[in-house]
Amino acid sequence: MAETSSSVHDADNAAWAADHNPNLTPWQRPDPGSAAGKGALERPDQVVNIVWQTRAAPPSAYENALADSLIACFEAGAEELPDLVAALNARGSRAPSGEAWTETSFTTEMARLGW
Repeated sequence: MAETSSSVHDADNAAWAADHNPNLTPWQRPDPGSAAGKGALERPDQVVNIVWQTRAAPPSAYENALADSLIACFEAGAEELPDLVAALNARGSRAPSGEAWTETSFTTEMARLGW
């Protein structure tokens, strides 16, 4: 039995309340193969698209705290990487290792988080 447009609309509205998109395939760096058409692309017609939601899991407390610190640093005027790292350290924010941030640890962590 086919879904009615009303039931599809209800499912879309329910998705707005989600804090992550459970339908996303875990992110992988592109690894081009030698055979044409044999990549790891998702098929758009087989993935539920939750509008405005591209996280595969809810953000952790660490990720939320880091985001809050980054917002505060940008609001305080940090624009360049050295300024941002200094501002994070001044706020008491620490790298996942517990050490003070360095430019290298910050860029490594942003890459790990997908930024």
